[in-house]
Amino acid sequence: MADIKPPDVRKGHPANGWGGQTGKPPSREPARNQSGKKHGNGASSQNATWRRPPHRQFRQAYAAIDLGTNNCRLLIARPAAENFVVIDAFSRVVRLGEGLAQTGSLSQAAMDRAVGALKICADKLRKRNVHLARSVATEACRRADNGADFIERVQKETGIVLDIISAEEEARLAVLGCHILLEDGIGPAVIFDIGGGSTELVLIEPGAPVPHILDWQSVPWGVVSLSETVGAEVDDHSSRLARYEEMRRLVSESFAQFAKRIAAHHTPELRLLGTSGTVTTLASLHLDLPQYDRNAVDGLIVPAESMRDISRRLSHMSPAERRTLPCIGKERADLVVAGCAILEGILDIWPAPRLGVADRGIREGILRSMMSADADGMEAQAALRRLKKDMK
Repeated sequence: MADIKPPDVRKGHPANGWGGQTGKPPSREPARNQSGKKHGNGASSQNATWRRPPHRQFRQAYAAIDLGTNNCRLLIARPAAENFVVIDAFSRVVRLGEGLAQTGSLSQAAMDRAVGALKICADKLRKRNVHLARSVATEACRRADNGADFIERVQKETGIVLDIISAEEEARLAVLGCHILLEDGIGPAVIFDIGGGSTELVLIEPGAPVPHILDWQSVPWGVVSLSETVGAEVDDHSSRLARYEEMRRLVSESFAQFAKRIAAHHTPELRLLGTSGTVTTLASLHLDLPQYDRNAVDGLIVPAESMRDISRRLSHMSPAERRTLPCIGKERADLVVAGCAILEGILDIWPAPRLGVADRGIREGILRSMMSADADGMEAQAALRRLKKDMK
């Protein structure tokens, strides 16, 4: 099967994360997830590099920061055999992309919220004595006309140098971070990431250690960008339904080309894996959890029809009704409907009977990339030392 790599029409701004590394890291992936559970297969600026010398025992802490359109997330971990152990984490809703669809710029209030969260991240990096870190920014910074200015401000105020990654890199990291949770099976599968400002869909050919990407697509619809584009909700049932149908229409049009390309890969047993706040929230509702429980949700396999049913019920509810539901609350009540519309669009073009749920993605992909690259570098150095010794 030939690779298809459509161009990323939304240009990024090359930069580096704190200790950043750009480009594609080696394709080496552990065979288990960080909790140890088995699952199916599923150009840096030298001035910005921040890195401590490797420790002989390879026990340093590594960190990944993902600044998205809606959330700021940090994960700090140490290698553990073929996996890694999380030693610290942080997540905060910052809504960096709030108002971006209307103005084309990041607002002052949104940037202030993001900088505040990143200051907490920077403090954790120092306290945890992090050896190597990479910090990335995604769709909001890719689209904003003041994205570069914001990156400069972040560096000055926090010391963190954000790497505005392309949509292709975002999709690749998401796959690297969660593909191990893909349900067992034969043939191609689709992995998707519904973000705040964009959605990435990736058609993969599973295999160890890293799945082969056959095709991918990024569309500029995430829970924030889609919500703001169709306008605020009106507290009227028929208006809510019309708004949801408009969301579905916009998503369907954006997915149309990708749908045509992947149609030839349909098989009787389609497999689908999603990583995002949308799928984890809906999975929580499916389980009727009183509060969010990552251990219950991460790796869960849910009937696709159940996810559709939940999506449609949420689209009928008022924001006030959604706020009363466990695992939604105030932070997600106004955005989850857009995620539902995107998810239904994905199920339309890849009608898998079941949906795998992943509470992991870009951050885990970054960590695995850094740990793998560091291990390769250490092995190469050791081989070089042995060679020099033998030559004496």
